[in-house]
Amino acid sequence: MAGESPHGTVLDGGAPDQAALDEAAGDAASGDTPGRTATVTNSATEVESAPGTGTDLEKDTDAKGGDGEPSAADDPSAREDEGRQGRAAELWAKLWATVRRHPAFAVIITTAALLRLVAMIGYQPAMYFNDTFDYLHVAMRPYPHPLRPDGYSFLLIALKPFHSFALVVLVQHLIGLAMGAMIYVLLRRRFRLPGWGAALATVPVLLDGYQIQLEELVLSDTMFTFLVMCAVTLLLWRDRPTWKIAASVGLIIALAWLTRSVGMPVLLGVLAYMLVRRSGWRLIAVTLVACVLPVIAYMGWYKAETGKFAITESNGIFLYSRVYKFADCHKIHDLPVEEYALCTEQVNRLPNSQDGIWNKGSPLNRYTGERFSPENNKLTNDFSKRAILAQPVDYARVVAHDFLKVFRWERTVFPDEATYNQYEFRKASSRPLPEWQMGSGMTAAQEASAYERGNARTRVVEPFAGLIRGYQDHVFLRGTMLAAILAVGLAGMVPLWRRFGGMAFLPWTLGVGLLLAPAATAEFDYRYVLPAVPLAALAAGMTFSLDARAGFGTLARRVRRIGRPDGGTDGGTDGGTESGAVTSDPAAEDVTADVTADESPAQDDGDATPAPAT
Repeated sequence: MAGESPHGTVLDGGAPDQAALDEAAGDAASGDTPGRTATVTNSATEVESAPGTGTDLEKDTDAKGGDGEPSAADDPSAREDEGRQGRAAELWAKLWATVRRHPAFAVIITTAALLRLVAMIGYQPAMYFNDTFDYLHVAMRPYPHPLRPDGYSFLLIALKPFHSFALVVLVQHLIGLAMGAMIYVLLRRRFRLPGWGAALATVPVLLDGYQIQLEELVLSDTMFTFLVMCAVTLLLWRDRPTWKIAASVGLIIALAWLTRSVGMPVLLGVLAYMLVRRSGWRLIAVTLVACVLPVIAYMGWYKAETGKFAITESNGIFLYSRVYKFADCHKIHDLPVEEYALCTEQVNRLPNSQDGIWNKGSPLNRYTGERFSPENNKLTNDFSKRAILAQPVDYARVVAHDFLKVFRWERTVFPDEATYNQYEFRKASSRPLPEWQMGSGMTAAQEASAYERGNARTRVVEPFAGLIRGYQDHVFLRGTMLAAILAVGLAGMVPLWRRFGGMAFLPWTLGVGLLLAPAATAEFDYRYVLPAVPLAALAAGMTFSLDARAGFGTLARRVRRIGRPDGGTDGGTDGGTESGAVTSDPAAEDVTADVTADESPAQDDGDATPAPAT
């Protein structure tokens, strides 16, 4: 129609010549006109279509659909679904890449997680120990318990709104897996072990049948071990901790101390490590203050409730159970008259040390009032110290006997069948919850039911219970195996003796200390062994670190030099290499080159990747 043309079309009022048409066709073909489309029609008319008009309008219509409705791409819910799918795919890709980089550890931790799942299904909602109900009593009505600190009860209080013992057990299984992950990450990233070597060190923690059963118990040991491992991981992650790390370590040790009294020796071990590593008095002071302040606050709460500035009223009574086995009042001079009741002749002595506390025939029952009273604690503490000073050889003998019992190959029923069975996945349905009066007008069973808001008694579910029971019977860390692990860790410290064994000093001494403390202050118990296992496994893995291997090379050269008739030297330094030292050991040089090529050392400004350990 004359005088009408599409928007953006240029008409010159006449037919262009052939040269102009050819030029326009060439421009359209070559795309020299950005953002527009040039079309030459049969009528020799040049059409330039702006965006949103002409052909673009047709595209918009096609995108919306034939009826002009919005497409899936314009739907917000569709875009959100696509975003979630994209994020899930990205997360899965990262997870799969991590598994491919760490195949051995992925297999081990997946197996460990499945075993824990089987245990949770097989024994619902949880398993209980005698001590469980004291922790639970505090969780139901918080107060400072005279027998043991309340740290674990604080965890039960935090989870109380969910009213689920199964959730408590799940948390414990997760932190059990986290301990294995800490060992692997330290050995792999910090100490440069190969993946299979670092994964192997996690097996005693992740796959031990009795460790899995301990996590299934509503008991403080798993939480305590986890806290100690957190403190060790933070200290080992760098050669020299920052003040923030030092403060964090102090707070973590305080929580461990308030979870189990044996946390106090952990503090001493950490301070000794920082001293031999020359961390500086400021960092040591920060750690000490950060640890002591929460403990003092707890002791203040204890004083407000009981009138005595203390953590518990049980340290003297437990120490009495240790000396009960050998104390001879005929050898103790100037014994106060009020302590004569604690004396027992050899022929009348009960078989186990803990009988001195819990058995009906215990001498403590000769006193009136509560067993764990301030008066009884004071008397037994004084009596025990007098017995140890009067009979140091006998004391050393019973401590050594219980300490060496840790390393036996066979597990024997100890201290009695009733106690030993509580460390086993049992076949039959659980015994009824105890009907002990808890001092609040409720029994232990009633408080457990109130916490759960339902039936809290352990239910055995087959075949899952049978699977984990059979696993525990055959797959566990024997005492002799633990001795071998500690020996490997000690061997790695020998070449670094001038530096007190290097960084392995911390986990190895803490592990041995946690085994020795019960033998020195109370009595051997199987569950007291397990908190030392992650530390021993970590120390053993550190034996194969770059620093330890360089130390072995230096030691070998010294031995060869001593054996030479001319007493010649071939260089090297004693006790391993320090940070930045040059070694002539080819193996150490190869490892150093690999580390340097892998990643550069991290600085103290918060970089997450640590420098190679020295």
